[in-house]
Amino acid sequence: MTVAGTTMSVGLLTVTATLAVGLTVVGGASVTAQRVAGAADAAALAAADAASGAIATDGHPCETAARVAAASDAELIRCDLQGLVATVAVRARYAGIGAVSRARAGPPEGS
Repeated sequence: MTVAGTTMSVGLLTVTATLAVGLTVVGGASVTAQRVAGAADAAALAAADAASGAIATDGHPCETAARVAAASDAELIRCDLQGLVATVAVRARYAGIGAVSRARAGPPEGS
């Protein structure tokens, strides 16, 4: 093998390794974004159910939402209740990248 061939092989391996690491980070961030969206949906539903009395809770509906978000390794960063409608924001991190998702749950509008 010549010096040029060795240099080309090392360069090709470096590019391949860099792409693999980059794709792993992007894939992990995508999974985290989907997980956070699911956590936000579940937290909003839990808060709305607690506010309506559909589920029994000892505390405020937002405390229930925080517990549900924590079960998905996410953090509840906002919880607003207006009647039976809950609006939440949930955050999680992956490789230093933060993902935030918002969700709303409650009875249908106009009912």
